[in-house]
Amino acid sequence: MILLRRELGDVLREHRQSQGRTLREVSASAAVSLGYLSEVERGEKEASSELLASICGALHLPMSQMLIHVSSRVAESEAVGAPVALSVAQRPDTLVRASAA
Repeated sequence: MILLRRELGDVLREHRQSQGRTLREVSASAAVSLGYLSEVERGEKEASSELLASICGALHLPMSQMLIHVSSRVAESEAVGAPVALSVAQRPDTLVRASAA
């Protein structure tokens, strides 16, 4: 099952780490507790839009870009987990029996 909060947390963590910043630095800039930011990054907490805006601001990451990254990850997960439809050909003798019945 795809959990939006996990995908969102992964995107936020990847951006923070790519900037070489610590949880402590971003939590201070975003005015969010260190523990709460950590839970958001691990996908354990559902962040409000206000909180996400604050975290994105601290990361200098437009919220729209963050959502695009999350959307792409969800789409990839959906594609991997999507069932593949297979066509099954019936044997001719099966068709004859079915019509004779």
